[in-house]
Amino acid sequence: MTMKQPQLHFYDMGSAVTAFSSKRKGGYSRGAFGEFNINPYCGDDETAIRQNRAALCQSLAIDDARLLMPHQVHETIVATVDEAFLSLTEEEQRQRLEGVDALMTNVPEVCIGVSTADCIPILLYDKEHKAVCAVHAGWRGTVMRIVEKAVRQMEVCYGTRPSALVAQIGPGIHRESFEVGDEVYDAFLQAGFPMEAISERREKWHIDLPVCNRLQLLGVGVEAPHIRVDENCTYQQCDDFFSARRLGIQSGRIYTGIVLRKIGSTNKN
Repeated sequence: MTMKQPQLHFYDMGSAVTAFSSKRKGGYSRGAFGEFNINPYCGDDETAIRQNRAALCQSLAIDDARLLMPHQVHETIVATVDEAFLSLTEEEQRQRLEGVDALMTNVPEVCIGVSTADCIPILLYDKEHKAVCAVHAGWRGTVMRIVEKAVRQMEVCYGTRPSALVAQIGPGIHRESFEVGDEVYDAFLQAGFPMEAISERREKWHIDLPVCNRLQLLGVGVEAPHIRVDENCTYQQCDDFFSARRLGIQSGRIYTGIVLRKIGSTNKN
């Protein structure tokens, strides 16, 4: 039987990387998880997850052991994937990825990624030092400035210059659809965000998470032309992308990943 082909939303971040977000079609999951989901923490069938992983790995031309995703908890821990990490057992790797909301690596042919369904995924690429990072920024992570911390950690680990980074903000919930209570508005206000730029009052407050993260990237020195914001709102485009606000928590997740390619390898982008 021919393996299904996941539908991937690709990003042009450079010829040496494959960067993408998964869409809902082209997989084996059903119901609110249908069709393509590889997140094992949201209640989906284990067999479907394995089949979806196999299809994605085939599409990316990598081994399953090199497709990585942390168990996110809306905090700001950034984990490094190196050769020592890859030499660990599957269970040891799973433990290392527990409670992590961002991954970075300079190892080629490894797909690091994060899982979202309204939260904001962010990919970073340092072409000078051949390193990449994937960040999960929900509203809590955004308030705690996880993307700033990820950039700083890339500086420490790889010598990254923020001005040389390419950043892609992936599909997430946009301002029009992200209605929040006063406590969320107050959290951003107390964290020093420019509220006139990131929020507006309708019946309730609305917060612009993509703009929040773009401002953070600018604040740490990433240049404006190097920051791209995907136009897809997960809430509005829930037929294409998973949205927990539309489908419920017991539903599938988008996987936003990036693979640093070896020189001379085929970029699947």
